[in-house]
Amino acid sequence: QVQLVESGGGSVQAGGSLKLSCRASGFTYITYCMGWFRQAPGKEREGLAVTDSDGITGYSDDVKGRFTISQDDAKNTITLQMDNLKPSDTAMYYCAAESGYCWRPRADDFRIWGQGTQITVTS
Repeated sequence: QVQLVESGGGSVQAGGSLKLSCRASGFTYITYCMGWFRQAPGKEREGLAVTDSDGITGYSDDVKGRFTISQDDAKNTITLQMDNLKPSDTAMYYCAAESGYCWRPRADDFRIWGQGTQITVTS
């Protein structure tokens, strides 16, 4: 059974940076996709960035150039470096995983989800 555990959430002032990590356990997929999503109160879950077992990455237009997804295969971990954070980035952030390749962060493509970690950006 695949489990995902996020870490690195917290509070930061606008313009600051945070780095999220997601560690996967029980992972047996040869090809896989992992990604980051977020959900603010009263809003739908929003895709941010994905990376797959071929190292392909994809970003939403809203975070392209500010957020960077990367993976550490040895540690079964993906990270999301978030720079120039804005108050509108405040949300619960989730890690997700699925078998197969991917190129876009679309929530409907993922079946396995972490519990989430809160990010609050203050002005």
